[in-house]
Amino acid sequence: MGGGRRFSPPPPAVGWRQRNRAPAVVLIVALVMMAESAAARFVVEKNSLRVTSPAALRGVYECAIGNFGMPQYGGTMHGVVVYPKANAKACADFRDSAGLNFSPKPGGLPVFLLVDRGECYFTTKGWNAQTAGAAAVLVADDRVEPLITMDTPESSGKEHLENISVPSALVSKRLGDDLKNALQNGDMVNVLLDWRESLPHPDERVEYEFWTNSNDECGAKCDMQMNFVRSFRGIAQVLEQRGYTQFAPHYITWYCPEAFILSKQCRSQCINHGRYCAPDPEQDFSIGYDGRDVVVQNLIQICLFKVANETRKPWLWWDYVHDFAIRCPMKDKKYTRDCANGVIKSLGLDIDKINKCVGNPEADEENPVLKAEQDAQIGHGSRGDVTILPTFVVNNRQYRGKLDKRAVLRAICSGFEETTEPDICLAQDIQTNQCLEHNGGCWLDSSNNFTACKDTFRGRVCECPVVNGVKFVGDGYTHCEASGVGRCQINNGGCWKETRNGKSVSACSNEETKGCKCPPGFKGDGIHSCEDVDECKEKLFCQCKGCNCENTWGSYECGCGGNNMLYMREHDTCISKVASSSVGQGFLWVIFFGLAFAGVGAYAVYKYRLRSYMDSEIRAIMAQYMPLENHEMSSIPQRPVEHADI
Repeated sequence: MGGGRRFSPPPPAVGWRQRNRAPAVVLIVALVMMAESAAARFVVEKNSLRVTSPAALRGVYECAIGNFGMPQYGGTMHGVVVYPKANAKACADFRDSAGLNFSPKPGGLPVFLLVDRGECYFTTKGWNAQTAGAAAVLVADDRVEPLITMDTPESSGKEHLENISVPSALVSKRLGDDLKNALQNGDMVNVLLDWRESLPHPDERVEYEFWTNSNDECGAKCDMQMNFVRSFRGIAQVLEQRGYTQFAPHYITWYCPEAFILSKQCRSQCINHGRYCAPDPEQDFSIGYDGRDVVVQNLIQICLFKVANETRKPWLWWDYVHDFAIRCPMKDKKYTRDCANGVIKSLGLDIDKINKCVGNPEADEENPVLKAEQDAQIGHGSRGDVTILPTFVVNNRQYRGKLDKRAVLRAICSGFEETTEPDICLAQDIQTNQCLEHNGGCWLDSSNNFTACKDTFRGRVCECPVVNGVKFVGDGYTHCEASGVGRCQINNGGCWKETRNGKSVSACSNEETKGCKCPPGFKGDGIHSCEDVDECKEKLFCQCKGCNCENTWGSYECGCGGNNMLYMREHDTCISKVASSSVGQGFLWVIFFGLAFAGVGAYAVYKYRLRSYMDSEIRAIMAQYMPLENHEMSSIPQRPVEHADI
């Protein structure tokens, strides 16, 4: 009693025939031995327990998460520890045995009920504590040993399985004794249960596995499993379709010991010559369906998932499992391959591919799909062997707790990196929006309703927001300001701005990524104020001889004495309008004659280059004929010149 059970089949049914009892018991013992050897790498999933008072016990301790109730994955619970004076093992109803009620008083902390291990199932302790008003159950071990997982025994009532909602944890004997001693001494013992790091949360996608079974005649656990599939199916499909999760179903099988391969029991419970086996659904080899039927249906479901995954529709697995349970139940004698094929056809999947994947269950050879399932059952990395059915594995860490839609969704949501979780993880029935109370302690622009508080599944983060494409920068707690292009469109970038007589002036510039600077003609910090600069009084401009200066808002006006004078702002000087007119006309004539001379010069150059080109062409033509005339002249024989003798 009070211990976790790992793949221990329930005792044989009373309806077994006497002649089948002995070999069946031997086979079950052998299968249990196989399971125990596989459980050698079982990993106890833990959360932390922080004692905040009394000071002598202050610190962080490990505790083992119970495989029932609803652990608050990704969150924390703060409460006060109470150890009952009567019914210390919580094996009886507190309301009947001691008339105790542990519901917190208004304004009081939730009660974490500390109970002793022993005499009854862990689930019984959890149920009795919950009905008495406790918010959580701490079970103190009664022996010095490593922490174990508190599981739900097969024979426990359906009420315990489906209705326990408070989280539970097993603490070591030493810590349990220390807590009890502190309470006996009159100390208030405050504890914080922390599940925030119970599951890894590395990135924006959660990978999870569901280790299950097609058997629907295993009692309360099978009923709970089917209810979960019905309620969680829609959520799972949406998360998968939108790319938030990557899901894979798995099924556990055992192999039959070689000494029993030819036995009637082994042949009825196994396929592929004893390589892949499952327990008899009714625990009676003489009636109903056999374990081999369960293995075949499990194999069909695995192959269906593989084919659906190849077509990029892995979520169809949820539809198949749901529909198969309704259309092909064992109790109606429809748990057959023909019924399964009918469900497959209704979903539009390729039944030939699925049958090819299933292969021949009678063949004396390995089935690669089931062999892969047996290999996957063995733990790797931080994940231990899968030895409890059903089991959820989230980000390679086994989930512990009630198989409930809300509880499992909490576990999946806690696997997302903070701020990357989907909206469904921020629903009110899943978590509390801390931004609703005092804005979460983050920066707030109340005039424009901009806030740095961002609600997350694990709490909240203070992170400067992005508004209409404009990013705010700052610490997120006391300061955030618009930055980058377009920042002046958001609350004028937090800078000074004023309008007078229809003219608006701002200290914010989109050419600068941050900061405020008063524009020309003003001075100040640019944030709270910018004051007009009196250029006339400070003699900054309009200081030329005969100039008259008049200050305006953000600028000045400067006039020159006489009607024929013009003020040049760039040079801060006055020039004559008449002089500037004659000079302007003379300048235009200079430009005109310059262009005329340039045109004449360009024409002369053009004529010269044209004549040179024509001359070169004529020379080339003549050169082709002149060598021919020279050759003809040279071919006429010449009379030798005779020299006269003198």
